Amino acid sequence: MIEPHAPAPPGSPPSWGDACGPSDACDACDACDACGPSEAGGPGGPEATARLPVRPAVGRFLVLAGVFVCAACGLVYELELVALASYLIGDSVTQASVVLSVMVFAMGLGSLAAKRLRGLAAAGFGALEAVLALVGGSSAMVLYAVFAWTGGWGGLWADGPRVLLVAFSLAIGVLIGAEVPLLMELIQRVRRQDPGGAVADLFAADYVGALVGGLAFPFVLLPFLGQLTGALLTGTVNAVVGAALVLGLFRRDLTRRARWLLLAANVVVLALLATATVLADDFERAARQAVYGQDVRVAVRTDVQEVVLTGDTDGRPLDLFLDGRLRVRGSDERRYHEALVHPAMSGPHARVLVLGGGDGLAVREVLRHPGVRRVDVVELDPQLARLARHDPGLSALNEHAYGDARVHTGTGDAFRRLRSTPSGSYDVVISDLPDPAVTASTKLYSQEFYGLLRRVLAPDGRLVVHAGPVSAHPRAFWTVDATLRAAGLPTVAYRVGARDPGSGPDAASEPGPTP
Repeated sequence: MIEPHAPAPPGSPPSWGDACGPSDACDACDACDACGPSEAGGPGGPEATARLPVRPAVGRFLVLAGVFVCAACGLVYELELVALASYLIGDSVTQASVVLSVMVFAMGLGSLAAKRLRGLAAAGFGALEAVLALVGGSSAMVLYAVFAWTGGWGGLWADGPRVLLVAFSLAIGVLIGAEVPLLMELIQRVRRQDPGGAVADLFAADYVGALVGGLAFPFVLLPFLGQLTGALLTGTVNAVVGAALVLGLFRRDLTRRARWLLLAANVVVLALLATATVLADDFERAARQAVYGQDVRVAVRTDVQEVVLTGDTDGRPLDLFLDGRLRVRGSDERRYHEALVHPAMSGPHARVLVLGGGDGLAVREVLRHPGVRRVDVVELDPQLARLARHDPGLSALNEHAYGDARVHTGTGDAFRRLRSTPSGSYDVVISDLPDPAVTASTKLYSQEFYGLLRRVLAPDGRLVVHAGPVSAHPRAFWTVDATLRAAGLPTVAYRVGARDPGSGPDAASEPGPTP
């Protein structure tokens, strides 16, 4: 006679002898966590406990470590898109807002979509990380290629780079958003715990990983590897960690065929990323030639920006690009710098402060005036000033201004420098900074900054500010004028036409307050 099954008392752990096997006759899988995956290789249901090759405590630690790394990689992808968009398209505030808002929205969509994969959490997470590594790792190179080779097409493709930026933001956001529900399922399958505690652990690892990724991008990846190689390396790490977590820890949740497919997919992804990394330098050279022409003479990534010099060979005029934007056109730069400097020099000008102007061209015009005893230059990028001093073409263009004993160069943040400058130190201040419509240093066009400039001016001193092209950005131009007035500086706005809008000045010149 076969005795009927007698359930254990409430709260009693199931004995291994009574654990359910993978047979089709078991009807108790909703009541216990002992069932492993079926012989077919599928999971024993969303509530089943995974059969791990390590102890549950170790497995839980490994899952949280995977959360940490994936979060770091995800934030690097976001910052990479923001940086590249600001470099290629300009207007960093707008591009950052577009990328971050689209990605956050897409993360919500990804979280909803991942609900359908909870039953296949291990396989779904492995596939998702492979796709995310490929898309995120290659995003910078693809965007750069589209900008370099199709950016000048115009017509319907005039906004092609922007459309592609949104598409990458959407795709990466969906993939990142799908990670959290799947990782939540995996960590619960390692060791069942209350949902609140599991969520707290998961998000703690996620946020700490985001912190590390956010700090690694500007301080490690960007300065030492560059944008393209940094993104490719991040994708490689993402793929390796995702594959190792699934194939190493949850391999018993996958069929043999699923394991081989996931392994093959990751091998292909890693091969593509490795190939792109090897070709990154050649790709960058070709892309620069597509953007700047065939006569790129100097291309260097400083700690602050990318500096590119073209021309100055075979009689071709020298052009200077900073972060992809034309800052100096050798053929007609004089009309810009003469218009910027000379009106402000009509008066006492023994002591002159030049903000920005690391190329030395504004300093060249200052030194044309007799009576100048000292010129202080505050440039954020010391490597640009060094290039202006030693590069044969650029130093010839600025007439070796940095070799004059009256010129003193300081590097660092202009805002901080002005706070430590005594009152009334300068007769003339020349603000030769990037256009306010595209610069990330918006504090250098703030009322507080102009208040500091007013303080360092002598009672009869003058200040001239490059306010951007009024024809292209009238709102920015007149905002600078209004901000100067708000800081107590009466203004005189003027503009000088130029053959090229990128090289002609549109400036607001204002005298300092008189006694």
